Amino acid sequence: MAVVRSQYLHGTRPPEQKRLARLNTLINRASLRELAPAGARRILEVGSGLGQFARDMARAAGPGARVLGIERSREQILGAERAARRDGESDLVAWRRGDALSLPLRREEWGSFDVAHTRFLLEHVPDPLRVVRAMVRAVRPGGRIVLEDDDHDVIRLWPEPAGFTPLWRAYIRSFDRLGNDPAVGRRLVSLLHEAGARPRRNTWIFFGSCSGSPDFKAYVDNLAGVVGGAREAIVEGGLLPARTFDQAVAALGPWKRRPDAALWFAIAWAEGIRPGTRRRVS
Repeated sequence: MAVVRSQYLHGTRPPEQKRLARLNTLINRASLRELAPAGARRILEVGSGLGQFARDMARAAGPGARVLGIERSREQILGAERAARRDGESDLVAWRRGDALSLPLRREEWGSFDVAHTRFLLEHVPDPLRVVRAMVRAVRPGGRIVLEDDDHDVIRLWPEPAGFTPLWRAYIRSFDRLGNDPAVGRRLVSLLHEAGARPRRNTWIFFGSCSGSPDFKAYVDNLAGVVGGAREAIVEGGLLPARTFDQAVAALGPWKRRPDAALWFAIAWAEGIRPGTRRRVS
């Protein structure tokens, strides 16, 4: 099998770590509501990042639940472990370094998880089907595979800030340059089917806000951080001149103070089940 490596567009520098931490506070509650992990004893989180959602899942699953978080970035694993120790939750999640395209599971772990979950990862890998196939293999028969990801075409800002459309188009094209799919969200159900799972449910998780809402500034700051983290790829890749890029990002500042400003986005969410009957242990 050819070696395929995933590439995270935004990097793992401290500003990106802070953005990801803030992003978790905005969306974890809605993601957890859809996931509903209560009763799951073993949960696999592929691309666990800073570990906030992994710990949220463990708490929601109930006493005795254990999450295994797979993460490629050593910096993020160290940050996740520090945060867990700080909050007295080191026993909720075990982290393991590895790439989503080649899950570092032990032989006895394959087929043992009740739930396998990933969020905002498939858009950053060149072969998302390989990841989903591995997730299907990782869960027991009857186990759940839950995918959350972006379809970047669904975003709307109104009234639109100056320069935003060319900025966002350049951001989308930066995914293509890495061989990744910025619209993978619309493919989640298809990926589950192709990977051998039985698709069961799909929905949207609204990700947006408007001026006057207490969280609006945080949403806009996250958006600026998302595109800002891709500046090097966009400018050096010739997708947008540096001056044009900087002016468009700067325009988000005064825009977020408009009394009529609104941001509309949605996270694609899909769930499948691994076919088969769980074997009884006599």
